[in-house]
Amino acid sequence: MIEFKNVKFSYDNKVIFDNLNLEIMKEDFCFLVGESGIGKSTFLKLLYFDLLPKSGYVKFSIYDSTTIDKKEIPELRRKIGIVFQDFKLLNDRNVFENIAVPLYITLNKNESIKKKVYDIASKLGLINYLKEMPYDLSGGEQQRVAIARAIVNDPVLLIADEPTGNLDPFISNEIIKLLIDINVQGTTVLVATHNFEIVKRFSDKRILQIKDHKAFDVRVKV
Repeated sequence: MIEFKNVKFSYDNKVIFDNLNLEIMKEDFCFLVGESGIGKSTFLKLLYFDLLPKSGYVKFSIYDSTTIDKKEIPELRRKIGIVFQDFKLLNDRNVFENIAVPLYITLNKNESIKKKVYDIASKLGLINYLKEMPYDLSGGEQQRVAIARAIVNDPVLLIADEPTGNLDPFISNEIIKLLIDINVQGTTVLVATHNFEIVKRFSDKRILQIKDHKAFDVRVKV
């Protein structure tokens, strides 16, 4: 599903990636780890074509960074769900409306929107929170809303960028278990994190480490 081939990328004179080669298969669950500032966010931006390599290429599904037309990028991104550390929920909209945002963008009919939101909310334990405002929820509940919004459009890839960064250890554990459940249903999941304790708890999953301008598969001793 995803391929990085001989990818080079830099900001001004700062090299981030040099000859990066990597494949992620359909329905993989991967942790992406590395020190703060090492390039995890840059990796993700290259993946959804917010950035393009200086040389080499990135392929996602049928899309190739060397040949993609700018008009195709919104189409590509509709196949990807993204979850952020700070949730990025709309505080002037209730939980139902926050989850439904991607559906409004893709012009689904109102009845279809209602059904999909209720289905996702039920699966993620949010069915009793749909009329609540985000600021009235706990951090873990807000992150569940963010995940629901990211998967309501049935993406083939779910990216979670530091999804447990603002959460306590117990809630962090529950969020990762939720992402694993989503993966089991057939969605490819990529979790970028600097929380190595979380990675160690789920060390049976694939772990990619960014180091020395490249990415490597690693094993964690528990």
